[in-house]
Amino acid sequence: MEKLTGLIAAPHTPFLANGEIDYVAIDAIAKHLIDTKIVGAYVLGTTGEGIHCSVAERKAVAERWVQASAGQLKLIIHTGALSIADTLELTRHADQLDIYATSAIGPCFFKPNNVTDLVNYCKAVADAAPSKGFYYYHSEMSGVTVDMEQFLIAADKVIPNLYGVKFNSTNLYEYQRCLRVCDSKYDVPWGVDEHFPGALAVGAISAVGSTYNYAAPLYHDMIDAFAKGDHQAVISKMDNVIALIRVLVEYGGVAAGKTAMMLHDINAGDPRLPLRTLTIEQKQDVMCKMRDAIGS
Repeated sequence: MEKLTGLIAAPHTPFLANGEIDYVAIDAIAKHLIDTKIVGAYVLGTTGEGIHCSVAERKAVAERWVQASAGQLKLIIHTGALSIADTLELTRHADQLDIYATSAIGPCFFKPNNVTDLVNYCKAVADAAPSKGFYYYHSEMSGVTVDMEQFLIAADKVIPNLYGVKFNSTNLYEYQRCLRVCDSKYDVPWGVDEHFPGALAVGAISAVGSTYNYAAPLYHDMIDAFAKGDHQAVISKMDNVIALIRVLVEYGGVAAGKTAMMLHDINAGDPRLPLRTLTIEQKQDVMCKMRDAIGS
């Protein structure tokens, strides 16, 4: 296992006007990520609307990302679903692909509500792709509130291909404990874009996020400034990030984020229900505000 470094984008899954997957747009997104020095892609997660896609669609999207990235991006394929049967089918499929790792969020309806149950669930998923690493996707959106330090301690004994945790929580204390547990063995990419400087300050060396799709230079500059000890520059770049996050909060992260891709001449389409499609006027407002926030 190697620890990821740098920015890993959580790309959108682009849809055509008829609701079908736009596979050509996946190629454009992959090229854009490579051109903006993104090191990896976390495919079909929250931003990628994985749970809004069928099993067949998710397999096809994963395959297209392998083709489109041509070995230039470390691909983590999210295979989590409400049904363990679907999760295992998707994970077994991902094991056959040229990817870096698989990942799964905990089910959000019948939730694993203690360490033992979550470890047992993740072991079943990780065992379905034995040739790939596995990241548990820890997100407050799932409602699974198991302490991740305790999860890693327990999982260390039974999941041999566990790489770590995609940490999408604002709990920096828990995050720091995860970085240190098991002699700092595990990879813990940070997953909350709006808390990026705080994560750098406590030891993050990689991050997975949706805004890296269209605003990667802001974060590259922040990483460079932090390394130089130029904290005022970090704060200045966060002014831009806060401005763009305000747009996501106002209009919805997935819908506004897809619209923001138009800043790079990529049409990612609209989100699937139950997410709301923005009107033409709303999209124009998103574009204007995002352009000002990013400085492009």
